[in-house]
Amino acid sequence: MNGVPAPGADGTNGGGRERFLADAAARGLDVQLVERLAAHSLEEAAAILGISPADIVKSLVVKHKDGSFLFALIPGDRQISWPKLRSLVGVNKLSLPAADVALEATGYERGTITPLGSTTAWPVYADRAIAGKRISMGAGQHGYSAFVDADALVSALGAVLADISDPN
Repeated sequence: MNGVPAPGADGTNGGGRERFLADAAARGLDVQLVERLAAHSLEEAAAILGISPADIVKSLVVKHKDGSFLFALIPGDRQISWPKLRSLVGVNKLSLPAADVALEATGYERGTITPLGSTTAWPVYADRAIAGKRISMGAGQHGYSAFVDADALVSALGAVLADISDPN
C-alpha cells in the first residue's frame, strides 16, 4: 500500500465511521452516532454536544519504544499521566507519535481516533475517571461523535481500567 491509507481509512469519507460502527456492532456495543459541527476546542465540542468537557473522552495513540502502540482513553478535562501509564504498562519510555504515524497505526486521523474499528487492535487503557459515565468519543470520521456507556466500552474492548491521568 506504500504507506497510503485505503479510501476512507483517513476518516474523511465515511470509511472510518463505517469501521467504527461495524466493530461496535460486532462487540454488541450500543453506540449513538451524532453528526456535529466542527469544533476548534474541547470546550467548544462539549458545548455543541451539550455535555461537560469531562464527558468527552480523548482516544490517544501511544507509542512504545519497541514500535508497538496502545490506546489511552482520557477524560477531556484531564491529561495523560506519563509516570502512571509507564508504571502500569511496565516500561520506561512511551510517547505520542506524529500524526502520520498515528494514522498508519490505527487507520484514523487525529480528531477521529477511536479503538473501535482501528486497523490494528492495540491494547486499551482507560482512565478510571470515566467509569460509570455515558461518554462521547471520536467515531472514526470528522464531524461525528459517538455516545456510549463507558463501562460497556471498557468491557467490550477488554480495556484495563486504571488511574492514568492527572488534572489539566
